[in-house]
Amino acid sequence: MKLKAVDISRTASASTIVFDVLRKAIIEGEIPEGAPLRQDEIANMFNTSRIPVREAISRLEEHGLIKTQRYKGAVVAGLSADEAAEVFDLRALLEPAILRDAVPEMSKECLAEARNHCMAFSTSPNPMEWGNLNRVFHKTLYGASNLRYFIEVTDNAMDRVDRYIRAQLVMSNGMERAEIEHLAILEACEAGDADRASLLLRDHIQGAKLSLLEHFPNAPTS
Repeated sequence: MKLKAVDISRTASASTIVFDVLRKAIIEGEIPEGAPLRQDEIANMFNTSRIPVREAISRLEEHGLIKTQRYKGAVVAGLSADEAAEVFDLRALLEPAILRDAVPEMSKECLAEARNHCMAFSTSPNPMEWGNLNRVFHKTLYGASNLRYFIEVTDNAMDRVDRYIRAQLVMSNGMERAEIEHLAILEACEAGDADRASLLLRDHIQGAKLSLLEHFPNAPTS
């Protein structure tokens, strides 16, 4: 398992640290779909007991990132094409509502930060960075919203599809299209046009869904 070992034997929030490290490794594809998460091995890597590891794995299962299989224990969960489509449909319902709520509350500093992230996404030559830069751009726009539960739900939804989005951006023209659509969404936010920004975001998410499904592992060809 490719994880950087961390000594957390004296850390009060050991389970949170284990959760954060495993979550990041899963959504970035460092731990592949179907890989087992062995509690003893992870506990040794973090120099802790199995209790915080068990708690972290339980949280990962709640987030849908792992599943428990008979005879195998906890393994990294995958998604079917239908499940991925459902996650994107959920995002297309919630995220435009979040953005509509956020636009009137966006400060100049928030918009400037979003533009910086937008430009960083467009100019990064490293495909390994694209997924995270895409996510940071979206989260920056949503930050001014008061819909905290919506944000939490969509953040969990993004966890489920993040590693697939990264692959889709590399294998298709998704990067070029995302650059154009990000800029249009940002400009609508800068103009204070919440309705237009919301509509553009919905179309952006639905377009990403269609592009992803075209390149989805084991997706039907018809």
